[in-house]
Amino acid sequence: MKVFVTGATGFVGREMVRQLHAAGHSVRILARSRNAPRAQEAIACWGAEVHPGNVLEAATLDGALKGIEAVIHLVGIIAEVGESTFERVHTHGTRNILAAAQQAGVRRFIHMSALGTRLDAASRYHQTKWAAEELVRRAGVEFTIFRPSLIYGPQDQFVNLFGKIIRRSPIVPLIGGPRARFQPILVEVVAAAFVRSLREPKSVNQVYDLCGPERLTLSAIVDQMLAVLQKRRLKFPVPSGLAWCQAACMELVFQRLLRKPSPLNRDQLVMLHEDNVGDPQPANELLGLRHPSFRAGIARYLGWDARNAAARQPPR
Repeated sequence: MKVFVTGATGFVGREMVRQLHAAGHSVRILARSRNAPRAQEAIACWGAEVHPGNVLEAATLDGALKGIEAVIHLVGIIAEVGESTFERVHTHGTRNILAAAQQAGVRRFIHMSALGTRLDAASRYHQTKWAAEELVRRAGVEFTIFRPSLIYGPQDQFVNLFGKIIRRSPIVPLIGGPRARFQPILVEVVAAAFVRSLREPKSVNQVYDLCGPERLTLSAIVDQMLAVLQKRRLKFPVPSGLAWCQAACMELVFQRLLRKPSPLNRDQLVMLHEDNVGDPQPANELLGLRHPSFRAGIARYLGWDARNAAARQPPR
């Protein structure tokens, strides 16, 4: 199958392209520049074609989907900067790629949403993800929507960030609700779900949660990381008011002055006070997904001696 992938040079996208190639699919990716290092990596390692363009600019998608049989749409952001707002990237960008798919006669559309996405969501991130889902559902394509929980892996921006803090600081700050739970899922399992759904007719016009096997608070996630890294650190729950002020200041400095995404923003704080859990069984059973434990999963890339990880096993 010839598959077009947006967001292919990102954390999830790179694993997606690798698995698509391994499954025998031919891949065309959307990248702002054919000469970008990660676009060149996709060409050299996985034989991908590159179409230069941007989901925010509809004109750049002309001809992008010619001969394509399925679209995997991964583009998303967790922090805003400049014109890259949640509304533009999640909603407007999805509208553009759907229009290109319809114009090219592409019928199959696999969409990356997020766990917690719903009509009455509190965060703008989830609100715009819901609006994008609605566009997909109304587009007249054969869709599958996946809603992953916290995705972790070698290039993630969550576990690796806490790994750096644990290595360098005697104190680990805990931001968010103390009882909010997550179901972290390995990036390889997320990619496997998307790739396997391409050839699974029962997944058409369905929405699936993608979640790991454990429901963990942020404190429990840090405990697992401390065990893997064999470190002892003091965990410090940051008061909500202080966290809110920090996020507002960081947004001002990073987004408005440095023109870069802020590593912490107020919308993220809203999400960190909510449960981010779901039901993984429908996707697991239909697509044959197998998950390592969170501890075994992070041990594979945080440098802990894997021989001591009794539960370690790769996903299949």
